[in-house]
Amino acid sequence: MAGSEERVEALNASLWTYDDRGFLPHGSARDGFEEDQPIWLATADRNPNGAKVLVLTDGAAASKLDDWTLVLEVFDGNDDGVIAAARARWKEYRDAGHKLAYWRQSDSGRWEQG
Repeated sequence: MAGSEERVEALNASLWTYDDRGFLPHGSARDGFEEDQPIWLATADRNPNGAKVLVLTDGAAASKLDDWTLVLEVFDGNDDGVIAAARARWKEYRDAGHKLAYWRQSDSGRWEQG
């Protein structure tokens, strides 16, 4: 789930072109057939394809995290405003009793648990 329709369509385009040897089947409202899309790109807090994993980006927020087995929140760790908002959501998640883990990308590009 993204924060805007423009971001959804940018992700949609990227998933078509990011690797000429691979493909992640996906779709958005523009494509239709939402129940049949293995990856559903949207701004709305819905789960039409029965997914178990939710990826949030651009400050998008789900109203009910318990509907998912795993929720990932991706944000820009170089933007102080974005970091402050992510910290506020972290506190909400923690206070709601969710199991949390934080990963960050190192200067070498590797992902490390923080």
